[in-house]
Amino acid sequence: MNLADPNRFTLVKTLAEGVSLYTTVVWSVNLKRRIRLAYLLKEQGGRRSYVVLFSSNIDGDPMAIYQSYAARFQIEFIFRDARQFTGLADCQARSPEALDSHVNASLMALNVAKAALQSTQAKGAPPEPLSFSIASLKRQALNAHLLDLFAATFALEPTLIKFHPNYQTLLNYGVIGP
Repeated sequence: MNLADPNRFTLVKTLAEGVSLYTTVVWSVNLKRRIRLAYLLKEQGGRRSYVVLFSSNIDGDPMAIYQSYAARFQIEFIFRDARQFTGLADCQARSPEALDSHVNASLMALNVAKAALQSTQAKGAPPEPLSFSIASLKRQALNAHLLDLFAATFALEPTLIKFHPNYQTLLNYGVIGP
């Protein structure tokens, strides 16, 4: 099957401008059974990119397949951040209670970081999707500490620095995303 040809698929829904969800049922040689494909096609600037998702439930809703994979990847990002930045994989305890406490503390640290990031969004403004990276939050905290250290070392007035128009640019130096 040529995945570059969406004519072999049935359009389910247009998710956003230039992003469409298609579906079809095909035979999987490896699984030796029929599977439902959810084909996500993104057309932007004359270029096409796609993601192929599948489920062995051929009667399943393709939108549910898409939503399940989207949720799955969000969960994987949470555990990746917890392993890399909050020490999820660094516990040396053996008792189930201590392991449970360690996992809860690690995931709670992520939630606190996300809440801190959400609190910086403008009050009263319509909520925007939150693009969250603990690496960015860590970078911003390091940049703030470094700017405070410069101000203290060079005997600069901290309020003048923090109200300077380029202060936010320096805080966001090296962060991921917008």
